[in-house]
Amino acid sequence: MEFSHVNPHHHSPASVTTAVILAAGTGSRLQPLTADAPKCLTEVDGIPILERQVRCLHQWGVNRLVVVVGHREHRIREFLDAWTGDLKIDYVVNPHYRTTNNIYSLWLSQQEVSEPFLLLECDLIFEPFLLADMLLPDKIAIARVQPWMKGSTVSLDPFQRIADFRVGHSEVPDESRYKTVNIYSFSRPSWQRVVERLDRRISTGEVNDYYEAVFADMVTDGSLSFESVFFDDGRWYEVDTLADLHEAERLFAMDPDWTSNGATLASPNSRHFA
Repeated sequence: MEFSHVNPHHHSPASVTTAVILAAGTGSRLQPLTADAPKCLTEVDGIPILERQVRCLHQWGVNRLVVVVGHREHRIREFLDAWTGDLKIDYVVNPHYRTTNNIYSLWLSQQEVSEPFLLLECDLIFEPFLLADMLLPDKIAIARVQPWMKGSTVSLDPFQRIADFRVGHSEVPDESRYKTVNIYSFSRPSWQRVVERLDRRISTGEVNDYYEAVFADMVTDGSLSFESVFFDDGRWYEVDTLADLHEAERLFAMDPDWTSNGATLASPNSRHFA
């Protein structure tokens, strides 16, 4: 397989060019699809989620990929090693992926990452143009809360920065809050501060927590600041369960941004909505 270079987007010198994908988990809620394959290779409309992500990142000028692997890691390596092009791929192994959560995988990634970077979860599918404003440091992708969305939420200050970060799902509707999309970008100073907090957590055995808990604490005490990027104008979905997969298939069926053979991305500036 070869990368597509259709209408590449040109970046400013400050653009983020490294991405970290957390792909160590077992994906147990997607069984039986993940019994012998990692979650990120689950296909949506015939195209693995990881392929969609990597082609999108490369399209936007990302030239280095750090993948934290664990469950069926050889499948991810085989898949990515088959790619050609100028994308540098490095791996970080989480040997305790069965007994730890994403906080531990993110902590491990410091082995390979010291520069500004984009952080993604491996189960996200999204339209390529949505990344346009995420490629500068210290951004967070958010969207208006919809009935299907579960997980962490944030509120905004008058300058569209994150004022409050709450981990977990609330059953009480609140139109003032936004769902986190689980895509973040970090400057080098912000990442250094995050690493310090992660070190503290891991040293006290908090390996089965979510990294969002660290972000929430740091937003509260002012040591971490994110500017919001809204994902409401395009399609995106988080694939955790078989029901999620069904909905993502419906949402991205016959996606005009991709071909069924080779999955060539269209221009990042093209907008196609469901």
